[in-house]
Amino acid sequence: MRVIAKSTLRKFWDLAPHADARGPLESWHDEATHAVWASPQDIKNQYRNASICGNSRVVFNIAGNKYRLVVEMQYRAGIAWVKFVGTHAQYDRVDAETVNDY
Repeated sequence: MRVIAKSTLRKFWDLAPHADARGPLESWHDEATHAVWASPQDIKNQYRNASICGNSRVVFNIAGNKYRLVVEMQYRAGIAWVKFVGTHAQYDRVDAETVNDY
């Protein structure tokens, strides 16, 4: 998959209180860029705790669910578009199906 954009992830982990997110987000990015996800089931097969939402969105638990990553999947184009990355508390204040923070 082509991930748009790693810079969004980098901005998040560069913030002092989120430096511990770097390793898990880099791991997710590496796995996603090597993945071939053609359907939500392909993601669930790799990430059983991922939540499939409406509007082609998937929520990934990062760093033991300390952080949440919302990605819009464009399966046919092979694109995973990062829409939100934040703490669990920040995630609780957004709508995963419409959030577009980045």
